[in-house]
Amino acid sequence: TDPDVNGRKKTFTEVQAERLEQAERTILIKCPPKISEKKLLQYLSSHGKINSHFFFENYGIHALIEFSEKNSIASLQDVIGIPSATEHHVVPFKSRLFTFMMKNPVGQAAAETQIRLSPQSHIPVKDLIQKLCAADSISSQMYTLLNEYQLTEENIKLRFLACSLVRDFTRAYFPDSVVKPFGSSVNTFGKLGCDVDMFLDFNEARKHIKKMTKGPFEMEYQLKRLPSERLATQKILSVIGDCLDHFGPGCVSVQKILNARCPLVKFSHQPTGFQCDLSVSNSIAIKSSELLYIYGCLDSRVRALVFSIRCWARVHGLTNSVPGAWITNFSLTMMVIFFLQKRSPPVIPTVDQLRALADEEDRHVIGSYDCSFVRDLSKINPTKNTETLDELLHNFFEYFGNFDFRKNSINLRKGKEVNKPESSPLYIWNPFEQDLNISKNVNQPQLEKFVALARESAWILQKEDKTQRMISKEPWGLAALLIPFGKNNPNMIKNRVKGIGSETIKSLLDSLKLSNVNNLQKAVGK
Repeated sequence: TDPDVNGRKKTFTEVQAERLEQAERTILIKCPPKISEKKLLQYLSSHGKINSHFFFENYGIHALIEFSEKNSIASLQDVIGIPSATEHHVVPFKSRLFTFMMKNPVGQAAAETQIRLSPQSHIPVKDLIQKLCAADSISSQMYTLLNEYQLTEENIKLRFLACSLVRDFTRAYFPDSVVKPFGSSVNTFGKLGCDVDMFLDFNEARKHIKKMTKGPFEMEYQLKRLPSERLATQKILSVIGDCLDHFGPGCVSVQKILNARCPLVKFSHQPTGFQCDLSVSNSIAIKSSELLYIYGCLDSRVRALVFSIRCWARVHGLTNSVPGAWITNFSLTMMVIFFLQKRSPPVIPTVDQLRALADEEDRHVIGSYDCSFVRDLSKINPTKNTETLDELLHNFFEYFGNFDFRKNSINLRKGKEVNKPESSPLYIWNPFEQDLNISKNVNQPQLEKFVALARESAWILQKEDKTQRMISKEPWGLAALLIPFGKNNPNMIKNRVKGIGSETIKSLLDSLKLSNVNNLQKAVGK
């Protein structure tokens, strides 16, 4: 099972606050190739107790060090030198990024022991398939994939540190601001290697609005006034982007994309190895992160199924890291959640059911959108659904292989299909902004490809002889689905979809309860 779920009962806000505070007590050190772990820790311990540490490889060895007290960092900074400027002039910004060097590296190298490096990327699919073949069930395969692909504790710490290092810059202009991660870094569905979405939050500053209400007078700050919130966001990001570009150690390839629907600054943070997107408080995106966090915590099968489906989609070219007409990981995640809401009994509740459990503290309205839902996980009753992941995986493919995309849309608030409000090939309602389709980018050919691959996968899971495949050392179960289907026989899918009249194809059609193959075109709107 998923080891994280049982111990994860804290609310999203509590976890965020803990990790942000932890990051404030953390530093990152670039180490020499042959580093003495013992001597490094001994030296750093003279400035205060170390809570945790780990090493990782990213253009050289780095060490993340978390102190018990924040003032240990100030103590360390007091004795650290600024590099000499013989070749370049240095910008004298004292960050929490350091370089550790040996004064006599030749004499000290002999006594070194091998340090353990924490992996910051997942294993290749080829190696994953080998691991999956050694499992004893499809459920075990899916949990193996989850454990290989999910963010590790070390990687999460590194993500929060990246945000905290950016915050060191934003505080120069906005002392009360906080830089927080959102999206895949915090919603429990992040994969090793995914980008870090971060936002600049001014909520602490906004708490001061109309603070002085008692007494016969009022006082307030004199602030710069601009015609619109969007213009203010653009100006703030422009300045922060320049600051990171000119003065931020390790911040490279800074791009200011200020005219986008949601203005942002993209940059590469070399010390941590992350591609980062910085925006200004995107409240609905943050509530979406929290909603997914809740679903990920409720049942261990949710994350295992999402990770498996997303890996399957990537292998078959259904998703792509480049924006385009492909189904996105976010849309796929929503489709899995919707499918789990539809089971009998449901594996997870609908958004409306979570809203019904919300108390006054959970009420959250952003503009005209009601984003309220219960945040205390203990108030949500556990599911009575006992289906295995083997069953859920097969039923997911069968369900969407037969879904009437031509007529129906996917609504997570209600947990049921509703008539499409407009003619997009794939329509998934945004759980909060109910007038938006989160899959509007998906075109007809991509949807048809998804349906064809879902049917093919359902057929493979239903018809394969697991024992025979294991004896002949062929990939089976989930592993068989992670090999591109056209690799050995390019006509295989095409023939099955078109309905070549063999017994095998008839079995496929029977298993998917299709009266004729033309339903594929009808199902997706042709």
